[in-house]
Amino acid sequence: MARIAVIQRPPAFLDRGETLKIAVQAVAEVAANGARLVVFPETFVPGYPAWMWRLRPGPDMALTERLHARLRANSISLAADELAPLRQAAREHQVTVVCGVHERDAEFGGGTLYNTVVTIGADGELLNRHRKLMPTNPERMVWGCGDATGLRAVETPVGRVGALICWESYMPLARYALYAQGVEVYVAPTYDSGERTVATMQHIAREGGCWVASCGCAFQARDIRDAVPGMAELFRDPEEWVNPGDSVVVAPGGKVVAGPLHEERGILYAEIDLERVGMARRSLDVVGHYARPDLFELRLNSAPQRPIHG
Repeated sequence: MARIAVIQRPPAFLDRGETLKIAVQAVAEVAANGARLVVFPETFVPGYPAWMWRLRPGPDMALTERLHARLRANSISLAADELAPLRQAAREHQVTVVCGVHERDAEFGGGTLYNTVVTIGADGELLNRHRKLMPTNPERMVWGCGDATGLRAVETPVGRVGALICWESYMPLARYALYAQGVEVYVAPTYDSGERTVATMQHIAREGGCWVASCGCAFQARDIRDAVPGMAELFRDPEEWVNPGDSVVVAPGGKVVAGPLHEERGILYAEIDLERVGMARRSLDVVGHYARPDLFELRLNSAPQRPIHG
């Protein structure tokens, strides 16, 4: 048995230093309560850019540029070890950490941001970096597209942990990649919320025969509207729940064991038993005895395209 913790609290939007302090304090808190794995939301450092869903492409261009400049300045360079405080907290408290960040590419040009989830081991070492494969709708104006190199399940003291971000959980082949590596704890930092999201997490727990920890971005307008001048015009009602969160933990087979945490700031705790993974896959192992790859062969259509006549 192992205890896991899902953090549903807002960051200090567009402030990397303050957000890392919040994360470090949360790691200490959950470790004191016996958690061995802690999960933070999608792009927790320095906050999900919810403004992009409200900006107008033309009239708000100046504000868009200011916001992006501030976001880039407060993003994370892994090459410069800007996650050092969180890595140190993981090592100090011997807790595995899964956290969403805005990652600033430091290898090619330095101008591209990625929606990234990192897995930090209980020894403070970076076990995996996964960049979101396909940003959704206006997200493509903020982040570049990731690749499959981070589609990995890694060994931790709480089992084999893998992570997909938000709507990547609707990508069957991405899920399959984690299932094929024997993922036991499927982590889903997400901006999605509501009954549909909870149902998706239940489906994955059933399909993959794994534990699922979904961590939502719960915050109100008052948490974000003062981050940059002009933001208050986008988020007029300070008490509005911009995102209700709906974090949830689901057992193999699909039963919700913690949450959903709706329109509330807090921490979900759950006790997970890895023996239940093997039990769930006895009858349904979608990459093993239930896969039947002999019945499915992917063929590419290499025939030339037919002429298009006007």
